[in-house]
Amino acid sequence: MQRKTVNVDGVATSYLTSGERGPYVLMLHGTYWSRVWQPVIDDMAAAGLRPIAVDLPGFGRSDGELTVETATIPALADWVVRFAQALDINGPVGLAGHDIGGGIAQKVLVDGKLKISRLALMNAVMFDSWPVPGVMRFRDPAVAAATTPEEVLAARRKSVLTALAREASEAEIADYLDPWTEPRVTRSWLAMAGAAYSHYTMDLVPALQASSVPKLLVWGEDDSFQLVKHAEHFVKEIPNSSLLRIPKAGHIPTENDPKTIAQALSKFFA
Repeated sequence: MQRKTVNVDGVATSYLTSGERGPYVLMLHGTYWSRVWQPVIDDMAAAGLRPIAVDLPGFGRSDGELTVETATIPALADWVVRFAQALDINGPVGLAGHDIGGGIAQKVLVDGKLKISRLALMNAVMFDSWPVPGVMRFRDPAVAAATTPEEVLAARRKSVLTALAREASEAEIADYLDPWTEPRVTRSWLAMAGAAYSHYTMDLVPALQASSVPKLLVWGEDDSFQLVKHAEHFVKEIPNSSLLRIPKAGHIPTENDPKTIAQALSKFFA
């Protein structure tokens, strides 16, 4: 696994990747960063895929900074297309999304600006399942403006501990939290929270119902942020979709059962 950089809109954009041949799989994060996909990337590459887990602008190791206007699902879906173009990826390509990244992925699929062969959603936002209260409150500009970087970092620590759904060392927690030690990154997170409106995913439902693209939902059953009932509702309402439940796993199930998820994604995207 390597971390590489490409310029998108003149901004240095960081991504994790592995493998040199096989189908591309673009992997999107939401309120976390590419770290959520790290546990499965090498195994996916070993299975013959070329996974690419990107850090959105202002997140993770990427430069730049999001605003409320550039952090919406439609704006970030367009950005994903430009990222793929920067890597000379024109499709068809596999697409995976976690958390709000799943909402972005659904928008990319529906827009059709990038040819998507298959779509995987991991504990993703959908329908009106989001934002959760801890994110929703930052849609108030006054609340966001009054929130310090230190407060965001503390909130992120609590969120990571809950999302992992298992014991974690201080070194592992620090690794997850490291990007949020930069005020620019905390401001980008606040911008994403400020742009978190479920009408973006609700508007996609008719097109998703008409889509023939295969869709796989991978879900940690113990997620307290995006409940498994939302995934069950999705596979009931959206044709060509199936659900893989991951027992004893939380909001980041790649940290609970990476082997099972890597095998499922590898088979799905092969």
